[in-house]
Amino acid sequence: MSAELISILVLAVVFVIATTRSINMGALAFAAAFGVGGLVAGLDADGIFAGFPGDLFVVLVGVTYLFAIARANGTTDWLVHAAIRLVRGRIALIPWVMFAITGALTAIGAVSPAAVAIVAPIALSFAARYGISPLLMGAMVVHGAQGGGFSPISIYGSIANGIVERENLPGSELTLFLGSLVANLVIAGIVFVLFGGLKLSGRRGEPEQKKPGQKKSEHTEQGQKEKNEQKPEGQWGSYRLTPAIGATLAALVALVVAVLGFDLDAGLSSITLAVLLSAVWPDTSRKAVSEIAWPTVLLICGVLTYVGVMEEMGTIDYAGHAVGDIGIPLLAAVLLCYIGAIVSAFASSVGIMGALIPLAVPFLAQGEIGAIGMITALAISATVVDVSPFSTNGALVLAAAPDVDRDRFFRQLMVYGGIVVAVVPAAVWLVLVVPGFG
Repeated sequence: MSAELISILVLAVVFVIATTRSINMGALAFAAAFGVGGLVAGLDADGIFAGFPGDLFVVLVGVTYLFAIARANGTTDWLVHAAIRLVRGRIALIPWVMFAITGALTAIGAVSPAAVAIVAPIALSFAARYGISPLLMGAMVVHGAQGGGFSPISIYGSIANGIVERENLPGSELTLFLGSLVANLVIAGIVFVLFGGLKLSGRRGEPEQKKPGQKKSEHTEQGQKEKNEQKPEGQWGSYRLTPAIGATLAALVALVVAVLGFDLDAGLSSITLAVLLSAVWPDTSRKAVSEIAWPTVLLICGVLTYVGVMEEMGTIDYAGHAVGDIGIPLLAAVLLCYIGAIVSAFASSVGIMGALIPLAVPFLAQGEIGAIGMITALAISATVVDVSPFSTNGALVLAAAPDVDRDRFFRQLMVYGGIVVAVVPAAVWLVLVVPGFG
């Protein structure tokens, strides 16, 4: 058996073990890089670490550090509640507000599971309170997170664009972002129609208000406090804009301006802003470092280090030429999209992207398939399936749903995830790859 084939089989084993044994795929990938690189390829430590993505490491740590501070000082809660106030009780708009909030959170740098973990409990509480399908609400939250997930300053966007740049491929940050946003918007619209969203039109859920002239009783304040505590999180109301929240909002705006307006590094900019906030408000920022998405950092760095070993061994060229040897480029392209979707439904989306894009490099180098369209299709295929209950986002939605038959809801998520896996890769291949974009 050739060394290249061994490295591919080891990568498959890493995916299987990570899925079935709940072990961080990045840790497994580091071990695989050491074993395959040292024993099979004869690489020394420098050769193994040559593929370590130092730039992406800084981006991942920086943006999640800043967002952890925003979550600790209440900025994310303020954003959620401020957005909910905008609907003024219009129940049909609530699913779309949740879509927009999770999209905005991931677009400004939140890890997708972190955004879903913040919004899903609020969204599913609204669903239970106002008779909205939990599948509808959960899907809107997850697709919202993925819709904003490929902005130039997001985690997914930074990873995908970083890989494209490292592999010297033609890239378009705007196409990647808008492609994912439009795909998830279309899917969300279909879900909204099919799962009862139209029936919500005209229904209102007004907050309880004190009648004019109502007198306070000795139990009023305590009773109102208890009542507020019993309200589902996210009930529209007044939330004070503290100096820390105002400064954090300004920092998030500054990050967008620095990256988009002045082309500064997103990771270094984020860390700088996070340090400034920590220096002024050390108490609320003290725990932020421990809340950096270290499992995601380990995952990405491990997988990409192993991919770097595969590149050193020549496996990337080997695999790319094997796909190209199918003789039908469009068939090879759709097969790659389905591989990304199927594996991602049971494993890490970012891990799959980190492996698939480099594997497609030699195939794209032939020039018969547009690189920009293919990369966008791969990215969408590998992330839109996160509604699966086996993925982190799907599991968060399942866990956050109150007052539901959890077994039934699990089956609904599983069936819906299966439909997405079956339909979306072919659809994005037809729209983005067949016309030859890029």
